[in-house]
Amino acid sequence: MPPHPKASPVAQPNPEAEEIAIAALGFIASDDERLSRFLALTGIDPASIRQQIGDPLFQLAIMDHLFEDESLLLAFCAHLPMDPARLVQIHQQMIPHNHHGLRDG
Repeated sequence: MPPHPKASPVAQPNPEAEEIAIAALGFIASDDERLSRFLALTGIDPASIRQQIGDPLFQLAIMDHLFEDESLLLAFCAHLPMDPARLVQIHQQMIPHNHHGLRDG
């Protein structure tokens, strides 16, 4: 039987990853310049963020955004505080097994 159409390719929800992604979004939104850049690069409408935040793929997009800018990533880690290596582990756990993005080659 094919997967349910609304099923996410993420194997299992990860509460820690969700919490970190929500914190990352809050961190991004706390600065107008960071938020403007996030909205411009993702193309998401600010009104849709609340609807999307529960989606593991949107959470992954938030984390991907952090990882695209090392200074932003390090500032977020300092803000939490969290070891950047731990954030890398969490990010890796969020990537679906069938994801074939740039990092996968």
